[in-house]
Amino acid sequence: MDSHQDQSAIPDAPPPMSKSALKRLLKQEKWKAGEDDRRKRRKEKRHDRKARVRSERAALIARGVDLSELLRKKRPSTLVPVGIIIDCDFEEYMMDKERVSLSGQVTRSYSDNKQARYRSHLWVAGFNKGIAKRFHEVLGAQHQNWKGIWFDGGDFVSCAAKIRERMSRPDGTGGEMVESLRRSLDGAPAWARDESDPFPLPGPEPPLDEANGDVVYLSSDSPYTLERLEPNTCYVVGGLVDKNREKGLCYRRARERGIRTARLPIGRFMVMQSRQVLATNHVVEIMLKWLECGDWGQAFLSVIPKRKGGRLRGGHGASEAGGETSPQP
Repeated sequence: MDSHQDQSAIPDAPPPMSKSALKRLLKQEKWKAGEDDRRKRRKEKRHDRKARVRSERAALIARGVDLSELLRKKRPSTLVPVGIIIDCDFEEYMMDKERVSLSGQVTRSYSDNKQARYRSHLWVAGFNKGIAKRFHEVLGAQHQNWKGIWFDGGDFVSCAAKIRERMSRPDGTGGEMVESLRRSLDGAPAWARDESDPFPLPGPEPPLDEANGDVVYLSSDSPYTLERLEPNTCYVVGGLVDKNREKGLCYRRARERGIRTARLPIGRFMVMQSRQVLATNHVVEIMLKWLECGDWGQAFLSVIPKRKGGRLRGGHGASEAGGETSPQP
């Protein structure tokens, strides 16, 4: 047999991996190898948490506290006509460890919304592929038993349409107009433009989608600052964990769809030690706190982790907080 023919039949060897690609592959393999250990630690944390709750209850009983009376004093949660959508449709931009982190942030957002004095219509958009697989397989599909949250494979615009339908139901089940939302109907603008466009699109500026004028995509890159939350409006929080790596992604996504954008007014209320990016669940909790108190400064102080450092502007309190921007890049 001709040796030339033998050589030509041999397929070309794959190109060598770059150092960065090899490093990324090794990190992913190391992460996967530690999954059993992480699962064991999560289980131990659950057991420790339950043991701590039992101990605290026993201490209260020993002091003569009536636990049933404490439970009766807990204020009921009230549904309000505000939608919060966590946009998880960033599968191609995240690694496995970031999907794990996002899953935890979605879980905490659900818990915060469930326990909030005023809870929103909470929706998870883009729930498919990696994050859906993790919820179903690794987390045992517990989310299927959660109440007051919807997991949807569609994009944030289609989810907003479903929330809009729920909030407009004539039977009153769409939510109650609480004091913070009633005050927002005084005619004052809901946002203010204070910066130029940081990420101009390469093509013509698409017009605002009037059919989705009640949808606001929160982005730290938006030139608009949010003044207040509006009733019958959906606020989209980008579920992208490493926001510095994909700067401007959420902002461009919203503008390409003709969706309004705005950022939380952290810079107006807080003096920060450094620029910090907030986790998705922190942004959700801040909006829930605003619904309760109608005060951004109080909402920031009560939610932003103290370890990040920061204080209210104008000397209105010395409590620590942190962060500088809302979470979407």
